[in-house]
Amino acid sequence: MKVLLVEDDCKLLDALSHLLKETGYVVDSAADGEAGSEMAAMGVYDVIVLDRMLPKLDGLSLLKEIRERGVDTPILLLTALDAPEQRVEGLHAGADDYLIKPFFAAELIARLKNLTRRSHKGLVNDAITVGSLTLEPLRSQVVKGRDTFQLTTKEMLLLELLMINAGQVVTRECIMAKIWGYNSDCDFASIDVYIHFLRKKLNVSNIRTVRGIGYCLQEDCHVP
Repeated sequence: MKVLLVEDDCKLLDALSHLLKETGYVVDSAADGEAGSEMAAMGVYDVIVLDRMLPKLDGLSLLKEIRERGVDTPILLLTALDAPEQRVEGLHAGADDYLIKPFFAAELIARLKNLTRRSHKGLVNDAITVGSLTLEPLRSQVVKGRDTFQLTTKEMLLLELLMINAGQVVTRECIMAKIWGYNSDCDFASIDVYIHFLRKKLNVSNIRTVRGIGYCLQEDCHVP
């Protein structure tokens, strides 16, 4: 799952980034509203965590801007402003949920899981089947015939992306943005390595390389 975190408090930003990564999220971060606006416009995020009080462009204005663009990514608004009318204002601007500072880490994670569960129409919880492969995202495992394979977080996210888009070419740029994030120092070679890991671990030949573009998971799966 991919999250955009927009927060100007550097210490809180680092702490939340660490928390979310430890929980299994791929995290991109921005420290002001303008940077957050540019990144949100990419439309590659499963959920956005947005501080209300931001420099350059305040959180409420950014929230309205995102919705006016037609981006329907779930947004959790973080703020120390806890008056009822301020909460209502945030929800009316397009926030899907509202969390008051200070907050418990467990509550933040629970709210994010609830938002992504609703927005993905069951994909977060439900198994995904393509050919002879069945991916169980919450367990990070794949069932193939009588065999079950445990995946690392990166392997699971990569396979999930390919399976959701089965039969279509997923570009390297899309994979990098979704799995590693725009803030990552990794290059396209990392994608090639993980594709190799998946092919070898699952012993499949239906993850096709489209040279110079990306990868395509074909529905017909050869089982050696």
